[in-house]
Amino acid sequence: MARGGERKTLPGRLPGSLRVGSRSVRANESVVTPVSEDEEGSGLDLVAIGSPLLDVLEVVSDEVLAQVGLTKGSMTLIDLAQATAVQRVMQSPRFVSGGSVANTAVGLSALGGRAAFIGAVADDDVGQTYAENLRAAGVVFEPAVGGATGADVPGTGRCMVLISHDADRTMGTYLGAASNLTAAGVPADLVTRASIVLLEGYLWDVDAAKEAMRHAAATAHDANGSVALSLSDPFCVSRHQRDFLDLLVDDVDILLGNEEEITMLFGATSYAGALEAAEETGLLVVMTRGAEGSIVLTAHGPEAVPAAAVDTVVDTTGAGDLFAAGLLYGLTHGMNPVESARLGGLCAAEVISHTGARPESDLRALATAAGLLVS
Repeated sequence: MARGGERKTLPGRLPGSLRVGSRSVRANESVVTPVSEDEEGSGLDLVAIGSPLLDVLEVVSDEVLAQVGLTKGSMTLIDLAQATAVQRVMQSPRFVSGGSVANTAVGLSALGGRAAFIGAVADDDVGQTYAENLRAAGVVFEPAVGGATGADVPGTGRCMVLISHDADRTMGTYLGAASNLTAAGVPADLVTRASIVLLEGYLWDVDAAKEAMRHAAATAHDANGSVALSLSDPFCVSRHQRDFLDLLVDDVDILLGNEEEITMLFGATSYAGALEAAEETGLLVVMTRGAEGSIVLTAHGPEAVPAAAVDTVVDTTGAGDLFAAGLLYGLTHGMNPVESARLGGLCAAEVISHTGARPESDLRALATAAGLLVS
């Protein structure tokens, strides 16, 4: 694959800009503590572009799922009235600033990396709380503000996360102001400072955001950065299969998804067939397989990475997001793709051991104890 006759990739190989590690960390350096404040002009490991959503979480029965009319295990776009109706049946929900790739940015920051997030919020209490919460987690946040809440102006988005007793999660998402993101709301100064720009598949449900994401990808490549795409959800892939395949041609360098998502993307009948099709793209492709671990397409073909051990799976919310955090941290800090996937697996194992998509343990300490990082 070539862009402008200069950037080329080989099957399963990282783009050249990633092989040398992060722009903010040289290959022989180690970051020990997260950076909580931005330094103007400094490098960033990751800029994530997605939907800022307030997560509203609760463990519920299958009867409640049937009552609210959401398909178990899926993400369904809903309006504000539906979101309000779902919340009414929740007894004592938890509220956490979330959104898929925002969770990834938080995880990467927790590992000691430098991450920023771009997304649109409303000028309301929820939006202000969201921004404060994300920044407190060490993530640089440059919100595109969509205006105050009113009759014709959506509020900050929220995601109703219903966790089943079998640890599955069902999501009803009201995008709200997140749907206001446009190319003008993507700060070029952030994108050009990033080693990797991560695009959220969920955001492809918003027409204006499609151009914002394409603009961000072009800006990143002009600055010799790399672009990763998270497929986000099988239903999302079903809705946008053709668009996602088109993105793989020129806009994306790294493809992240689970077995169902990647198999569906390539119209394959098995995960082996999906990997064969994915290998033809020449991208770095990483497929997660739940308890089976992950598969990384390397220069030598697919390589299996075992899942990290976890005593009890409580809630799978954020598993893919935190896997991406570990993977992308590793890629920008001198680790090869297989080592990076091991780190991703450890981060995913931590987040599925409790409710919510934010890590509750010290991820860097866990990774150091596992021999994946040096403190």
